[in-house]
Amino acid sequence: MSYSFQAAKERLKSSQNVTFLGGAGVSTASGIPDFRSATGLYNQMTGSRYAPETMLSQNFFLRHPEEFYAFLRSSLYYPNAKPNAAHYMLADMEKRGKLTAVITQNIDGLHQRAGSKVVHELHGSLERFYCMRCHGMCPAEQVYSQETTPRCEICGGLVRPDVVLYGEPLDPDVLSASIEAVRQADCLIVGGSSLVVYPAAGLLDYFRGDCLILINRDPTPYDQQANFVFHGDIGEVLTEISIK
Repeated sequence: MSYSFQAAKERLKSSQNVTFLGGAGVSTASGIPDFRSATGLYNQMTGSRYAPETMLSQNFFLRHPEEFYAFLRSSLYYPNAKPNAAHYMLADMEKRGKLTAVITQNIDGLHQRAGSKVVHELHGSLERFYCMRCHGMCPAEQVYSQETTPRCEICGGLVRPDVVLYGEPLDPDVLSASIEAVRQADCLIVGGSSLVVYPAAGLLDYFRGDCLILINRDPTPYDQQANFVFHGDIGEVLTEISIK
């Protein structure tokens, strides 16, 4: 295990197929809180009537759509959030042919806004909404601009966000593409993830490459297995190790 920026940079330089797996820590510098840290969303809602896991569950959404959307608009919607250095560094790596894919647990769409093209969204995106009855798409700006529960303008069906709620499985196509991206990588960079939440953390079991780089503010269960470990801001670390 190494903490050397220069050594990691040299390994990245020699890698032919790099995949990035990112968690909530990728977007904290954009002003979007993570879920489980001391300052995260879960700890901000300790006095709430419902636990965040409950409010973000499939059952809660179907039974209490009004309260679900009130929570979504107040706690998960960040209209002023912009891509940060980490998002832009990854998009640049892809543009230069070094990075093959981004796998993200985030639902904010910031990777795409930064310019990344191949993004596997494990948990979906709050940039997309669709009708549960006719499956027609509903513009996100329309959902966020109203205060009531959104209904489809075509059939009147309940509109839901295109995200994976608690109690729902991951999209099998997205999961399959993510597994393949990890399996084909000779270098895997994991950033902003505690690596304790499954099935995302389980993706590391498919890695067969020879270079694992972990970037996270706090230690993870996989630190001892990594070639390089950096505890710090992910944007700053990527800037240090990226090949110009």
